[in-house]
Amino acid sequence: MARFLKSFPSLMLATALLVFASLFNPASAATAEELTAEAQLALKALYRTQPFAETISRNAAAVLVFPKIVKAGLVFGGSYGEGVLFRDSKAAGYYNSVGGSWGLQVGAQSYGYALFLMTDKAVDYLRQTKGWEIGVGPTVVVVDEGAARNLSTSTLKDDAYAFIFDQQGLMAGLSIEGTKITPIKP
Repeated sequence: MARFLKSFPSLMLATALLVFASLFNPASAATAEELTAEAQLALKALYRTQPFAETISRNAAAVLVFPKIVKAGLVFGGSYGEGVLFRDSKAAGYYNSVGGSWGLQVGAQSYGYALFLMTDKAVDYLRQTKGWEIGVGPTVVVVDEGAARNLSTSTLKDDAYAFIFDQQGLMAGLSIEGTKITPIKP
């Protein structure tokens, strides 16, 4: 038992490295057409489950959709996914979402999220920064079912609203704060 406890930190580091390697495997990158189709399907599914998302999409300057984010961690964790920026229902750019964390965590999950960028200023910020770290820059409000009941198109005051959807797997806690969004060429 003592031998196992001595090697435990090394095992955790090796596991974390394997998790990161599987998350950031560029061989699994989708083509622009595949990514656009996945994002459109994910957005339609979101609208079916959270109708308010469709309502605010009509007022949004753009919608950034990440159909599948994979997150895993064992002390050290990471997340990765690719998405599409839609303006006027057309693909206007491709982005990745990357996050890292450390602390008391264990598990793996996948989920999607959509960012409704309500102003041209928020869209410009995304494009001009060449990498937007959520939590820095425009204000992002994560909308859950409870918050959605208290919002209306006349009370929308923030730069961006995020909807997290299609959660699968088991991992304690879910946050998009600290996630970096960067332009890519699929």
